[in-house]
Amino acid sequence: MNLKKLSCLPALALLAVTGVSCKHLSTAGADNGEATNPFFEASKLSLQAPDFTRIKDSDYQPALEEGMKQQQAEISKIADNTEAPTFENTLVAMEKSGQLLNRVNGVFNLVTSANTNPSLQKVQEEEAPKMAANNDAIFLNTKLFKRVQAIYQKRDELKLDPESKRLVEYYEQKFELAGANLSDGAKDTLKKYNQEEAGLSAKFTNMVLAANKAGALLITDKAELAGLSDAEIQAAADNAKAAKQDGKWLLSLQNTTQQPLLQSLSNRATRQKLFEASYNRAEKGDANDTRKTIARIAELHALAAKLLGFKSYADWKLRDQMAQSPEAVEQFLGKLIPAATAKAKVEAADIQAVIDQQKGGFKLAPWDWNYYAEQVRKAKYDLDEDQIKPYFELDKVLKDGVFYAANRLYGLTFKERKDLPVYQPDVRVFDVFDKDGSQLGIFYCDYFKRDNKNGGAWMSNIVGQSKLLNQKPVIYNVCNFTKPAAGKPALISADDAKTMFHEFGHGLHGLFANQQYPTLASPNTARDYVEFPSQFNEHWMMDPKVFAHFAVHYQTGAPMPQALVDKIKKAGTFNQGYALTEALGGDAIDMAWNTLGADNAKQDVDKFEATSLQKAGLNLSEVPPRYRSSYFLHIWSNGYAAGYYAYAWTEMLDDDAFSWFQENGGLTRANGQRFRDMILSKGNTENYGDMFKAFRGHNPDIKPMLVSRGLVK
Repeated sequence: MNLKKLSCLPALALLAVTGVSCKHLSTAGADNGEATNPFFEASKLSLQAPDFTRIKDSDYQPALEEGMKQQQAEISKIADNTEAPTFENTLVAMEKSGQLLNRVNGVFNLVTSANTNPSLQKVQEEEAPKMAANNDAIFLNTKLFKRVQAIYQKRDELKLDPESKRLVEYYEQKFELAGANLSDGAKDTLKKYNQEEAGLSAKFTNMVLAANKAGALLITDKAELAGLSDAEIQAAADNAKAAKQDGKWLLSLQNTTQQPLLQSLSNRATRQKLFEASYNRAEKGDANDTRKTIARIAELHALAAKLLGFKSYADWKLRDQMAQSPEAVEQFLGKLIPAATAKAKVEAADIQAVIDQQKGGFKLAPWDWNYYAEQVRKAKYDLDEDQIKPYFELDKVLKDGVFYAANRLYGLTFKERKDLPVYQPDVRVFDVFDKDGSQLGIFYCDYFKRDNKNGGAWMSNIVGQSKLLNQKPVIYNVCNFTKPAAGKPALISADDAKTMFHEFGHGLHGLFANQQYPTLASPNTARDYVEFPSQFNEHWMMDPKVFAHFAVHYQTGAPMPQALVDKIKKAGTFNQGYALTEALGGDAIDMAWNTLGADNAKQDVDKFEATSLQKAGLNLSEVPPRYRSSYFLHIWSNGYAAGYYAYAWTEMLDDDAFSWFQENGGLTRANGQRFRDMILSKGNTENYGDMFKAFRGHNPDIKPMLVSRGLVK
């Protein structure tokens, strides 16, 4: 049971800004002149929540096209303004641009990631290069950049409030890093690179989704499913029936290399087949083989970086992150890899001993690890996942765990509402109320896996917070838990429960945004900071008060026996060498691809991945990377290129921050308010390191992370 769950935010839209305000409403796309596209005006539902009863698949593309057209007109008006540039007529005007584009894109990003179809995928691939071009038309606009520069050069004389000054600095750096200083010819080349990459990234996302679906393992003999629970077998039967394979069983793939069912399957041949289906899903030489696509994306990354004067894509992209340089990342990872792999090797020896005791007659392989690790855990800690699940019913975890912790820490309350339309029947909606009873925002949650949903878990905004625009946040969490058979309870694993806390940590970051300007509002922060609030929120799952409130038996309502709670805590650092090593494998692959120079950017995917893991000291045959290059959505389409290290980096932040809570009374309203005021509500209004230091009292310390993982005492 790996309680250090990794999950993420989705790809950020290729937009100039996140603000939504525009007075020019169009009737383009009207149906016979009688009805307008629903995106062409703000939704009249609560807090501008989307009216899914009015939205059709055919509405997205014309709204995106018109949105880009409108935003370019607004940007041209700002750039061509003959008046001297001021903060109001340039930067505030930019913050108010793009209402239609942002409105449609917030919903489009949601449905294409969580409930897509071939029609939407086609639009996604067609529009991605155009969105990239729209972005470039703003940040490579010479006249606009000169206005921004003029304001930046006078920023100390303008007597701006701190957030406004931060906005000036943000935009100046944004333009610089986007290539605003390039010659016209170089800008044209960069635009071509950016558009090609955007198209390939959208294509990659859809190829992986198709590879996941096609890679699902079809079982024809029920005996091969030995070890699975009746509910898991029934879910597999339901999957097969949905795929028109009645009388068979279909084991669907999640986005990670290792698959949850490998922990339970006792048939080694089935385990191997399931693992290999996952490991090779996007490397079969078919239409879903992504290797040529990602090799070209990596090449484009390196070429763009060279054009901008950087030695690598990572060197370019880390300039506005908390780490700031690849060298800082490598130094940080270097502190983790030896400890992680050393513990993983000890864990492997323990597992091999169990195999030998059972006279297995084989060497530990990746598809064996989770199955035998579970046996080691049972033997060492007398702990069985099947003992735990009856106490983790999804609705109880959500309302009496996730929401309860938010109430105890921050005074939030929640009310489910059935009147707001949703994009899929499994989706639920809640009003979120602040400590004074005022509405803070709206929260959508979509927890069950579908074959038209991207793998993993994520949070994002449909509507972003902004005082300037008088907007409150409308946010969502999406996960991929196994849906129970009809009439059965949704019993989830400890990892799934931790994921719910994690993603709602992102949600709190968005809900507590308290900014004037939408560009700086949470969760619009650096990648190696944005995972800090989410991973921090994971800690409250095992807080005694929170845990006792939700961990009750779904049938009897009895609390989890203290002996079982103690076993869970005792086993908290079990298998952490493996868990961290597989995650660091992803870090190494990401940094290797994105530290390539333009002169050696063309690489054979399979050879390069293997060499990269070997160079990093992470080539343990029993511990595959959490994601392989060919299905690594984070780095090829979800905005984490040169940034996957952020999960480990922010784990350092969250464990150190949580140690402050442990030193100061733990779960209290006063402590929660302090964290809200100093971290969650700040967005990108201050230097990230300064914000953390102000809260913690010192720079980030890696030791609490190592202790939490059980790597040091």
